[in-house]
Amino acid sequence: MELSEMQARAAELEQLIADLPAGSITKKTVNGKEYFYHRWTEDKKRREKYIPADELEDFRAQIEQRKALERELKALKKQLPKGKSVDTSAFTTNVRTGEALHSFASPVRAYRKREYFRQLHDYIYGGQQDKVFILYGLRRTGKTTMIRQIFAEMSEAELAKVAFIQITARDTLADVNRDLKLLEAQGFRYVFLDEVTLMEDFIEGAALFSDVFAACGMKTVLSGADSMGFLFAEDEQLYDRCILLHTTFIPYREFESVLGIHGIDEYIRYGGTMSLGGIHYNETSTFASKESADEYVDTAIARNIQHSLRCYQYEGHFRHLWDLYDKNELTSAINRVVEDINHRFTLEVLSQDWKSHDLGISANNLRRDRKNPTDILDRIDLALVTDSLRKLLEIRNRAEQTAALDDVHAAEVKEYLDLLDLTREIDVLHLPDVGTRSNRTVIAQPGLRYAQAGTLIRSLLLGETFSALSLAERTAVQERILTEIKGRMLEDIVLLETKLANPKKQVFVLQFPVGEFDMVVFDPNAGSCRIFEIKHSEEAVPQQYRHLIDEQKCAQTEHRYGPITGRFVLYRGKDQVVEGIQYQNVEEYLKTLV
Repeated sequence: MELSEMQARAAELEQLIADLPAGSITKKTVNGKEYFYHRWTEDKKRREKYIPADELEDFRAQIEQRKALERELKALKKQLPKGKSVDTSAFTTNVRTGEALHSFASPVRAYRKREYFRQLHDYIYGGQQDKVFILYGLRRTGKTTMIRQIFAEMSEAELAKVAFIQITARDTLADVNRDLKLLEAQGFRYVFLDEVTLMEDFIEGAALFSDVFAACGMKTVLSGADSMGFLFAEDEQLYDRCILLHTTFIPYREFESVLGIHGIDEYIRYGGTMSLGGIHYNETSTFASKESADEYVDTAIARNIQHSLRCYQYEGHFRHLWDLYDKNELTSAINRVVEDINHRFTLEVLSQDWKSHDLGISANNLRRDRKNPTDILDRIDLALVTDSLRKLLEIRNRAEQTAALDDVHAAEVKEYLDLLDLTREIDVLHLPDVGTRSNRTVIAQPGLRYAQAGTLIRSLLLGETFSALSLAERTAVQERILTEIKGRMLEDIVLLETKLANPKKQVFVLQFPVGEFDMVVFDPNAGSCRIFEIKHSEEAVPQQYRHLIDEQKCAQTEHRYGPITGRFVLYRGKDQVVEGIQYQNVEEYLKTLV
């Protein structure tokens, strides 16, 4: 067999092995009955999973097939020539090559790939472009995993020409320049620099990567979490000489397809990072609790802004945040702004109703609940509850501040959150008063919002107002209100993903003096629109589409936005048509948005 054929077969075997289950099958006897389990080791921990009886033989065959392929690969690798070892002591920075990259890539071979992976793949294997590839986004959104997946797909010959450089704050552009020249002289064709923005002189000299190394045919990938640093570099040094790929936003379809987790409620609770997903990604969710969500705000978001302010004094950008930064209060301010956005959302869900206020929505829904109707919220002092909630929302502890946090600071933090793709604005329009418009802020990581909103509600229910209620009553209220939170979050998720998937159309909420359309998709080119209700429900009932068949609302909408070409209710049940209204499963709808 020729060398190239052996290398191709080795790569093929590695892929086949990655697609088959590792480990072994064990048997347990309980009360005289035999049960079989898949046992494997992952992250130095032993795992077990029950194997249904009707799947046992097929699973056993897969285990045996994997072992046979592993034996073939081991024998084949003995015949392959060993790659030249690289003397890493000659490098100034932390350079990894050869066998170290095998070990680096091995754990992710079985991971499913994000949709963005294709863009990285096309850059690596495409023709020479004289451009660098920038892979950036918040922590835990799959950047390094995609790089490791590229390594896992490469043949032995290709991987022998790859270098991975882990940048630290001690490194300088001069250090990296020297190492890249050494790598180029030794025939390396692919270089990946992780956390490259940690170099304080990165922006000033970023053109080095495109003008020198990429121009000479070296495929160069720059990755990191500092979005602002990359945006400044693209605007200043790498203009039209880079390909930008932002990984922060993770839509529902990827949450399901990549992580293997199904259900919109799971996305509401945990969506936003690639840190949950059984065998595909880490098992501990970033947003499993408010504490872990707060830690993410501190480490992934606040430090991102701090690093930008420390390293990139870019024409006074975000200049009003410098005072907070100097007094070590920037992280606290960012936390307060993120929490304020989420707290305002929570208060809005609980208290806003076009006919009444003060927890009116939840009170009405608790009364109408089909399984456990209750008038709990009619029997308590709603004004007192609302006042307690408003006090809970007070997040600016002025006595502890040495620097004033005013609207200018908050606006600059919000501007940064927009640049991070963490927040987006959805238009709220009005009819017949077309001159009135507002917007609502959507947090692009649902788990972050739900963790904070859920904790707020639980804190509220521990207060004196609810102390006289029984445990069962308090539980019922909490579950009902959290359902309202999920319902509003579902609306925001659908609005955001529909907007991103339809850049040439207008996507907005349309409000009337009484009632609203949860979503309108207006096509200016076609001169027509579609109207939607979005419900966190598995059942179809006439109350859900009453606004969609309201003649006055529809007439006002058509006068302003053209013929209505479709009326839809997006919900968690099965697809069906009810009195001309198209009911569509919301999960299936979201999976169609690309």
